[in-house]
Amino acid sequence: MRKIQFRQALGEAMTEEMRRDSNVFLMGEEVAEYNGAYKVSQGMLAEFGADRVVDTPISELGFSGLGIGAAMNGLRPIIELMTFNFSLVAIDQIVNSAAKMMSMSGGQFPVPIVFRGPTGNAGMLSSQHSQSFENWYANCPGLKVVIPSNPYDAKGLLKAAIRDNDPVIFMESELMYADVGEVPEDEYLLPIGQAEVVQEGKDVTLVSFGKMMKIAWEATEVMREQGIIVELIDMRTVRPLDTATIIKSVQKTNRLVIVEEAWPLGSIASEISYQVQRHAFDYLDAPIQKINSEDVPLPYAPTLIQEVLPNVEKTVRALNAVLYR
Repeated sequence: MRKIQFRQALGEAMTEEMRRDSNVFLMGEEVAEYNGAYKVSQGMLAEFGADRVVDTPISELGFSGLGIGAAMNGLRPIIELMTFNFSLVAIDQIVNSAAKMMSMSGGQFPVPIVFRGPTGNAGMLSSQHSQSFENWYANCPGLKVVIPSNPYDAKGLLKAAIRDNDPVIFMESELMYADVGEVPEDEYLLPIGQAEVVQEGKDVTLVSFGKMMKIAWEATEVMREQGIIVELIDMRTVRPLDTATIIKSVQKTNRLVIVEEAWPLGSIASEISYQVQRHAFDYLDAPIQKINSEDVPLPYAPTLIQEVLPNVEKTVRALNAVLYR
């Protein structure tokens, strides 16, 4: 199977869906003339023209609202945000319009729109450009929140998101755009709301999503050298949250560790922990362990960044804690 970059997988997903459906269009800062801030939309302006690949002013609130109105009138916009840190400027439109419109209109106005762009730490960008908001948006009824960890998932999930009749928050990572993975040339879609058991195991369940899956994979290999076989689960989406797959795994392994980049309070890991103790408490042989970023704004210095973020060492320590408490 061919191997392509994460950014190419996203670009293919958008291009294929725009060829398939003339109602799909892309809008955002630098998506057209510049071929995208991260070159995800490379070549799309040349193929589809300025009516369907639209450069916007630096006004997230404005063009997000424009996209929501277009979606209410039958179009299927893809709104690229240069970073989800900038979505805070548009959060009123996303939360109070896109997420609620179907309910408030009694089902008369679906809002088939995708908000996509990078989330989380991307290196030395300091506090205001390094935040993870997936748990914020997952807290809002009416939104779906997707966070792929590899090119294959990115393409299949983005195509599904574009076809979905609900607003979808599609979160990527600046540190993953150059990642390479196997992606079929034939069309495929992946279901939103379904986790994947990417490695079968028997000793402990490890759950993660997005770029934190890299940390999880490395920790899994370290544990394998110790003779511990980890069952590794990639959530893929955090709303809907596929707790059934996690609970089934915990019923087999009796132990659970969760790795997530967001701050600890009100995190996705906290909700998973609650659901597992509620539905599989009698199967647990050790308290659940979760690794989040430290509860501070992310520093600029690279040495401090490593101290704040989840890493392999912290994950291995947590895995050993549930195994040998």
